[in-house]
Amino acid sequence: MSMETFFNDYLLLMTVRLVTAVILCGLIGFEREIKNHSAGFRTHILVGVGACMMMLLSLYGFDPYLNKHDGIRFDPARIPSYVISGIGFLGAGTIMVHGVTIRGLTTAASIWVVAGLGLVIGAGMYGPAILTTVVVLISLIVLNNTERIFKRKSKHHIQIVVFEGLEMSKLMEAFEHFELNINHVQIENEMNGQRNILIELAHNARFKEIELFDRLSTVPHVKCVYQRK
Repeated sequence: MSMETFFNDYLLLMTVRLVTAVILCGLIGFEREIKNHSAGFRTHILVGVGACMMMLLSLYGFDPYLNKHDGIRFDPARIPSYVISGIGFLGAGTIMVHGVTIRGLTTAASIWVVAGLGLVIGAGMYGPAILTTVVVLISLIVLNNTERIFKRKSKHHIQIVVFEGLEMSKLMEAFEHFELNINHVQIENEMNGQRNILIELAHNARFKEIELFDRLSTVPHVKCVYQRK
């Protein structure tokens, strides 16, 4: 196969698929970009286009060798399989752990999805690619707002003012007594030897706030406890 024949047969097809990857993966990346996540518009486009290119290579890049040698076996799934397993290092780079809070899991998942989008588009499966993009955007935009409303109703935010010398283990024992899970802890320094401890609780068990506050107030060095809206 000559270079001229290659361009005539495949250039338009590859261009359409690469541009489609840019558009669909860019839409998902744009949603991440406007929310100021670590992997945004450009990262998602690069991942999607790169995966699409690898798929095109797998499908069409070895045609000259296959045409010349009848005994060569063709496995178009080999390169895409390495793309899927290898994209994990990018996703892992977007995950950050802050104390008990983990951020970046959704962005890592979106990077993995756009890699799959690139492979699907590279194979010419436009219908599934467009449908997947719509579903992902609905999940990131619409369901994200729904999730926030649900979480806001199911969480408690407590502010505890403490003096220096507090043992956090004693404080945690009070929450363990009521079988409460702590989603986030933030400690703020203040003047006069006092600190604010902001605790976000998941409301996963029935309990009376007055009983919890009463138990917290008995912990040494705790000055006062507030319920934050």
